[in-house]
Amino acid sequence: MPDPRRIPDELKWRMAAEFAVRMPILYDRAFRSVVGKKYDGIEQEIWMELSRTVAGYARDIPLPSRNAKEIAETVLTVLSVIYGPVYKAEVLELEGDKAVIIVKRCPFIEEFSGEGCTGDCIFHKCLALTLATVALLNRKYSARFVRTMCTGDRQCEVTVSIEEEPDNR
Repeated sequence: MPDPRRIPDELKWRMAAEFAVRMPILYDRAFRSVVGKKYDGIEQEIWMELSRTVAGYARDIPLPSRNAKEIAETVLTVLSVIYGPVYKAEVLELEGDKAVIIVKRCPFIEEFSGEGCTGDCIFHKCLALTLATVALLNRKYSARFVRTMCTGDRQCEVTVSIEEEPDNR
């Protein structure tokens, strides 16, 4: 039997990431028509549960999450590993303890576009994973999607900032 350790790390990483990205596509194709309108809600629960894994990886490495920039960089770092070398993003720090994750290349956009999937089915996965991950990394912070490629924007922009208190007037 050939030794898997002889496969270059870059190739193993690409293979694992492509496999992981294909799984939700195949589940979507297989179950959306059977489950119907409930599918997105069920799937969002799964992606919210996956956020525990993402936050766990961040703690295992360990990656910091004390402020908006650190949280954004931590999310970007872990997603870059999970999604593989196709995923291209950067973090910009803003005034007032805010940061923006700018995604320029997303493997889900590339994979789902050939599957006839609408942008909404991609967005719900990413939204659930990102919002829940940010909250798990530091409960004082939240994320807000400003632009999304899956709904037609040129790039994704996700703002990470301190959770605003509800106005109880």
